[in-house]
Amino acid sequence: MEKKDPQGKSKYLDRIETHELLSTKLTPPRLHPLLVLRRALLTRLEAGMEQKLTLVSAPAGFGKTTLVSEWIAWRGKGRVAWVSLDPSDNDPVRFWRYLITACKVFDAGVSAAALEYLKSLQPPFQALLTAFINGMSRLPSKAILVLEDYHVISAPQVHEMLTFCLDHLSPTLHLVLLTRSDPPLPLGRLRARNELNELRAEDLRFSQEETREFLDQALPFTLAPEMQARLANRTEGWVAGLRLVALALHRQGEADQINRFLDTFAGSHRPVMDYFIGDVFNAQPEPLQQFMLQTSVLGRLTGSLCDAITGRTDSALLLEQMERDNLFLVSLDAAQQWYRFHPLFAEALQRAAQTRIGEARLRQLSQQASLWYEAHAMPAEAVEAALLAQDWPRAAALIERIIAPQLVQNEYYTLRRWIRCLPEEALQALPAVCII
Repeated sequence: MEKKDPQGKSKYLDRIETHELLSTKLTPPRLHPLLVLRRALLTRLEAGMEQKLTLVSAPAGFGKTTLVSEWIAWRGKGRVAWVSLDPSDNDPVRFWRYLITACKVFDAGVSAAALEYLKSLQPPFQALLTAFINGMSRLPSKAILVLEDYHVISAPQVHEMLTFCLDHLSPTLHLVLLTRSDPPLPLGRLRARNELNELRAEDLRFSQEETREFLDQALPFTLAPEMQARLANRTEGWVAGLRLVALALHRQGEADQINRFLDTFAGSHRPVMDYFIGDVFNAQPEPLQQFMLQTSVLGRLTGSLCDAITGRTDSALLLEQMERDNLFLVSLDAAQQWYRFHPLFAEALQRAAQTRIGEARLRQLSQQASLWYEAHAMPAEAVEAALLAQDWPRAAALIERIIAPQLVQNEYYTLRRWIRCLPEEALQALPAVCII
C-alpha cells in the first residue's frame, strides 16, 4: 500500500492553487495571415456596440472566431476580455471564475469583490452577480467581453445566471457570444427591446467576391473567374470548406484536374470531412499522420505534452510547422506554446483514430496525458484524461488527492460530475470520496 505523505500533498495543493486557471483560455486567438477584410460585417459588429449582446451563431467552420478577432484588431480601441469555453466550464463556479478573471484586464479592482464570493463553501450567486455588475458599471469606457464556444455550456444554472447578468448589464460592458447553436437565453425579449445584434450563417458565408479574394491569397495560381464562381456556389460560402479546397488545389495544376476535383467535391459537412481524411490527411507523411492520430485525444496541444504521449522529442517544432503549413492547427497564444486543432479537423481525426489505432491505444494515450497533467499541476485536466482513459483507480485516487476544503467548495459541481463517472467498485475503495 502506498504511504501517505501529508507534506507532499500540501506541496501538491500549493501548486494547484498557483496554476488554477489555464491562461490560454483567456487569450484571444491570433489572426491568420490569410485574411479577407469583411468590411460590412465589421461595420455591423461595431454598430452592435450600442446593444447589450452580439450573438454570432453559425455551424462549425463559418469563421465566427476569425471575424470577431478581426473586428477587435480593426477597431483598435477599447479593452477586450476573452474566454474560450470548454465542457468543464459547466461548473457555475468554474465558469464565473474564468469570466470574472478575464475581466480583470479592464481593471483588477472592479473584479475583486466578485472573486471574493467564489471563495465561499456555497457561493451566494446573486450577491456575486450583483458585485460583478456593479464593478462593471464603474468602468470609465465601453469594454467588450467575448465568450467563445458558448454551445458547450449545457448547465441550466449557468444560463440562468447569464440571463440575470444580461437583464441588469451595465451600458459600459458589451457581451459577445460565439456559438454553434442558439443558447437558451431570452433572445426574443432582447430582440423586442432592440438589445440584440445577430450574425448568423447566412451573414458569415463568403460572397463570390470574398471567395475570389480568399482564393487569390491562398493559391499559388489564379483560377479562372468561372471556376471561382463555381467553387463559391459549390461550397455555399462555407469558409472551412474553402480552406480545405485551397489546400487540395495546391496539388491540382491543370484545368481538367481542377474540373474533376470540383465535380467530386461536396458542399455538405460529412462529405467534406470524408474528403479531409481521404485526401488531405492521407497525403501527409506517415510519421505526421501518426502524430495527428495520437494527439487527437488532446483538447489543447503543447510541445512537452505531445512529446509525453507520442514518445517524440520534437513536437514543439512539429506543431510550429503544422501551423505554418495551414494544417488546421490554431495558435492559442502569442508565444506559440499552446495550440488546438480546428474543431472539424479534430472530429475527423478522432473518428479516424478509433479505426486506425484502436480504442485501447487511445485509452493508453489519455492515460499518459493524465500523468503529464498531474506532473504539471493541472489536476482537473489529469482527472478528465484519466476518466477518458477509463483508468478508474487512477481517476479516483486523483479525485481523493484533490479533495480539500478550498477545492471542494470551489469546484463542487465538477467534483460531483467526476464522482458520477466512477464505477461503484472504485468509489468503495475511497471512503473520503464516498462521504463527499
